[in-house]
Amino acid sequence: MIRKAAASEIVQLIAITKLCAAHMISQNIYQWNETYPNIKAFEQDHKRGELYVLHVTNTLVGCITISSKKDLEYDAISWATQDSKQYYIHRLAILPAFQHLGHARTLMDFAEGFAKSNQALSVRLDTFSQNKRNQRFYENRGYQRLGSIYFPNQSQHPFYCYELVL
Repeated sequence: MIRKAAASEIVQLIAITKLCAAHMISQNIYQWNETYPNIKAFEQDHKRGELYVLHVTNTLVGCITISSKKDLEYDAISWATQDSKQYYIHRLAILPAFQHLGHARTLMDFAEGFAKSNQALSVRLDTFSQNKRNQRFYENRGYQRLGSIYFPNQSQHPFYCYELVL
């Protein structure tokens, strides 16, 4: 079941993202660290009503932020659609014990359906350049890679920006 997150679930989401970070680091993917994702980001997502959680048999297994807010870093990208009505995906996380079971696909299906039902032109996101699995995941969904941005507090490597035109 996917629904909007409760404020009380943010601590659990931080725990999930810490486990995800450790799991990625064990695979030499240094995408998330002690500074990101952080509680402030999740609190802002929740405050804007943009934070969603996925429960599987009463277990909180993942989250996704579906935001209408364009981060300044994205201004450097030549997007396929004009800035108008887009949704931006952030902080997609699945508890490692529940990965490879289609839950990320379920959250992305939900996000893309949400965008379509709200007459968005596209869905935009970024993913770490060293995370080849994520890149294949989004490319297989029809997302086009359009450029790179940097988050120096996270990594020296770029993050690739993707867009799915709806």
